[in-house]
Amino acid sequence: MPHISLSPEFPGIIGLLKYRQDTGRVLSELAETILVKNSTLTRGERELIASYVSYLNECQFCTRSHSAVASALLNGDKALVNQVKQNYKQANISEKLKALLTIAGQVQKEAKKVSAEIVEEARRHGASDLEIHDTVLIAAAFCMYNRYVDGLATFAPNEEKAYDVMGERLRDQGYLNV
Repeated sequence: MPHISLSPEFPGIIGLLKYRQDTGRVLSELAETILVKNSTLTRGERELIASYVSYLNECQFCTRSHSAVASALLNGDKALVNQVKQNYKQANISEKLKALLTIAGQVQKEAKKVSAEIVEEARRHGASDLEIHDTVLIAAAFCMYNRYVDGLATFAPNEEKAYDVMGERLRDQGYLNV
């Protein structure tokens, strides 16, 4: 049960965005900017980063919803998305993305310990400064989003289909119409 009065028809962050629309709009715009707008990282890669950080933070709603978006963007490849969350170093993804996920994981755990060595590893695999920046921003933003969702004990559906529908909608419409 949520800690504040939220409409039960809107799970997770959706209920929070609707509860306080002024802050909701800003948070939606941030998500749109870091996950949808033009970047040299694909939308699927950015959603994998969001899903991975949410998984590390144990935020069920964000993990499942962003895993569904990533899967929708990756031709329905749920197995790959799950493998990235469980052991990205063994997943069938680029070495660059593996290095960026290492950075994202360190941001989630203890951001001050993002070392020059792991940043250099990402660069060795072709990551640009912009991609390193965006990875850190996505990881940091999802730590905030995850804590917002879980700190207010929002409702998270149990049915996989609810997340599949959400993933397809977010793939097609982005985050501004949430």
